[in-house]
Amino acid sequence: MTIPVVRGMAAIAPDYDALILDLWGVVHDGAAPFPGVIDCLARLREAHKRVIILSNAPRRAHRAAARLDEMAIGADCYSAIITSGEAGRLALERRDEPWSAALGTGFFHIGKAADSDLLDDLDYAPVADLEEAGFLLCTGTLNVAEEDAILRRAVVLGLAMVCVNPDLAVIHNGKREPCAGALAASYESLGGTVHRIGKPYAGVYDLCFEDLDTIDHGRILVVGDGLATDILGAETVGLPSLLVTGGLLADAWGTDRMTPPEPERLEAACQDAGVRPTAAIPAFVW
Repeated sequence: MTIPVVRGMAAIAPDYDALILDLWGVVHDGAAPFPGVIDCLARLREAHKRVIILSNAPRRAHRAAARLDEMAIGADCYSAIITSGEAGRLALERRDEPWSAALGTGFFHIGKAADSDLLDDLDYAPVADLEEAGFLLCTGTLNVAEEDAILRRAVVLGLAMVCVNPDLAVIHNGKREPCAGALAASYESLGGTVHRIGKPYAGVYDLCFEDLDTIDHGRILVVGDGLATDILGAETVGLPSLLVTGGLLADAWGTDRMTPPEPERLEAACQDAGVRPTAAIPAFVW
């Protein structure tokens, strides 16, 4: 059977009581919300659907919410927001896993300076010298030459990397940009150890389930444009999924975000990724 393609959320919303919704490539492009998104969120609210935003943003949830406010996507548009950065902070605060318990308290940050506050007020301290670090905290990418030197030295020092954005790439204002996940993959290729927090790993979904504890999992729909993150994550935790083809796939295919995918191309992409969404939709519109 081919993957069903719907033209709007109106066709599928009655089958679900809650959504776990991706941000980049689905709700906005990093600069502004996509046309029809705010209207779609309002209609879901009117239909009493719970919407949990789950983003692989490498920052605190309140900062992600503030950015949405700037785009006129207010708190009335969703029930809660969970970020991989917040999940990473929580994991490092609890230190309840063998890998996190083994980390030191000094970390070397790789990423934008704006995201360097992720572990503020916890028992950790940023260091400027790799020799003093207990681990790498990766929230984003740097220039290639600087990255290579840092990663190669960190491997020699035996530093583990904690990556709080497993995404390989994102479409920012129409341009594909690498994310922390790409740097994590490079570190592994050099022989480094990486601990990833965020989609598609199960731990971040547990935080969603805390907000959706009264809803049957069969009626929670994961919506996202990433085959290797959103759709794989849904399969990992046993949830139905809706693939938005107007994000990463449209960029790869060179198509318009509102254009329905060709069935054969969609099937091939999902087969190559080893996943199968419940359905697909060109864009997150009503």
